[in-house]
Amino acid sequence: FSDSRFTEKKYFKKDNYCILFFLSSQVATDKVTGKLSSTLSWVKNTVSHTVSQMASQVASPSASLHTTSSSTTLSTPALSPSSPTQLSPDDLELLAKLEEQNRLLETDSKSLRSVNGSRRNSGSSLVSSSSASSNLSHLEEDSWILWGRIVNEWEDVRKKKEKQVKELVRKGIPHHFRAIVWQLLCSAQSMPIKDQYSELLKMTSPCEKLIRRDIARTYPEHDFFKEKDSLGQEVLFNVMKAYSLVDREVGYCQGSAFIVGLLLMQMPEEEAFCVFVKLMQDYRLRELFKPSMAELGLCMYQFECMIQEHLPELYVHFQSQSFHTSMYASSWFLTIFLTTFPLPIATRIFDIFMSEGLEIVFRVGLAVLQMNQAELLQLDMEGMLQHFQKVIPHQFDSGPDKLIQASYQVKYNAKKMKKLEKEYTTIKTKEMEEQVEIKRLRTENRLLKQRIETLEKESASLADRLIQHKCSSRYSEDFVLQLEKELVQARLSEAESHCALKEMQDKVLEMEKRNSSLPDEENLARLQEELIAVKLREAEALMGLKELRQQVKDLEEHWQRHLARTTGRWKDPPRKNTVNELQDELMTVRLREAETQAELKEIKQRMMEMETQNQINSNHLRRAEQEVTSLQGKVQYLSAQNKGLLAQLNEAKRRQAEIECK
Repeated sequence: FSDSRFTEKKYFKKDNYCILFFLSSQVATDKVTGKLSSTLSWVKNTVSHTVSQMASQVASPSASLHTTSSSTTLSTPALSPSSPTQLSPDDLELLAKLEEQNRLLETDSKSLRSVNGSRRNSGSSLVSSSSASSNLSHLEEDSWILWGRIVNEWEDVRKKKEKQVKELVRKGIPHHFRAIVWQLLCSAQSMPIKDQYSELLKMTSPCEKLIRRDIARTYPEHDFFKEKDSLGQEVLFNVMKAYSLVDREVGYCQGSAFIVGLLLMQMPEEEAFCVFVKLMQDYRLRELFKPSMAELGLCMYQFECMIQEHLPELYVHFQSQSFHTSMYASSWFLTIFLTTFPLPIATRIFDIFMSEGLEIVFRVGLAVLQMNQAELLQLDMEGMLQHFQKVIPHQFDSGPDKLIQASYQVKYNAKKMKKLEKEYTTIKTKEMEEQVEIKRLRTENRLLKQRIETLEKESASLADRLIQHKCSSRYSEDFVLQLEKELVQARLSEAESHCALKEMQDKVLEMEKRNSSLPDEENLARLQEELIAVKLREAEALMGLKELRQQVKDLEEHWQRHLARTTGRWKDPPRKNTVNELQDELMTVRLREAETQAELKEIKQRMMEMETQNQINSNHLRRAEQEVTSLQGKVQYLSAQNKGLLAQLNEAKRRQAEIECK
């Protein structure tokens, strides 16, 4: 046991059926250096002999209870041939200690009964146990036996009794089993990356300075980490450095050191590294620790929605005080409450996190707010910050059971959390699109400003060159004229740039005016009503015309029948002929009347069509007048702009003349 953390007696128990050798540093002195290897080989042979005898006792329980101490007592003469012939006082003291430990092991009938009982009950159910005892040591012993079975039969237990395992984890994993159970829960016991760990430590990471800077801030009060350059700080640095090399996108984030520190309190650094890699990959921690921290924003959004649903009064109070969720809850998700609660409570929460994931963080967070709602509603922002930092961490010093029970009374809906995740993604996508458009416009504006500044600098430079060459008599008149042309060109380019900028602004204003001048819903409705009325009038006119044509057709049929009747009437008497003539005239008058009415209807129809066409033409004319007015306004604007440019040109010529005079 080279690691000082594992030499404390609390890490071991006699019920483990292990022979513990606490080798003091005094034994490893120069006096026994030559004899140490032979002594250790003797110890190995003795242990194997004892274990074989214990196995035979377990196989025959009736005989094991009557076995005499002489059959298992380890005596000094029973040394192997490789053992030394003469032992120093330190060696004799060590052997005496070993004899005493073996004697206690032989006479401990409770240990033998425990072994026999565990053998007999190995086929029983996972959650079945013997009747409850009032003695705390018996309860602890039952817990050890139960978790020992779980670890030994993990694959079958995980598949068949997953719910029962979750319930046991919620009640707390025994301290001595925590390291192996955590590795089993996240499937980190056999990872290929473990073989790369030693090679990673030989490499150089770009995050080493940051890691060194933050090492002292990680568990500064804990004995394993508080001393500078101690074993704890060194192994913590190694694990963080190795992960920064494996995952260069994430690199190093300060909150992750607390999780690695907790793992190192339970297991060696290689196993801690493998468990941390699994947590980052499978427990959403990698997304939380990315530089963008997008997953942390999602967790804050989901947690805030849960507060709004379950604690509406507290949500309104937080909003009124501008007390954002990230001000108190971000560390809960980044460190799984390791920086909020004392280690015993945080470790119990971490047990459940290893089994169920980030769901426990939402549950515990909401349970904490429920328990403190009355106090928080009476405080302002500063008071709430003090309450979260000083009061809440010590509320559960008596034990975490109350908090865990309250957290599992919180309603957690996984489907609703998925829905909130989609909503958050949609919101962020819209924000990104708006930011891209704003960025594009700002870039265009910046480029135009840069172009204007460049042209102004060129213009100023040309003006300075012109002044210098005018003052000097060494340059010819042609060179001066060339400079004048360049100056005018620069001024024109500057004016064009200003015009381009102005045109862009005018286009924006024009688009806004067009949008404002579009007909509203009332005007559209009115135009639609007028169109419907015109179509109704047209339909009425067509129906009237159709009726007239039908009447004309009927009259023609009557006329034909009349002609057929009057073909032989010239032989009738004169009086009868007169009546027939009158009937003919009446029929002729009716025909003329029908024709006149038809012509009148046609004239009215034409008038209606002309009125409609007139109305359409008047609308076109009105639109044309509006366009003419708009064009006139543009012409006036352009003429004014042209006048301004001419004025600038005249001013430039005047300044040039003044410069020439000077």
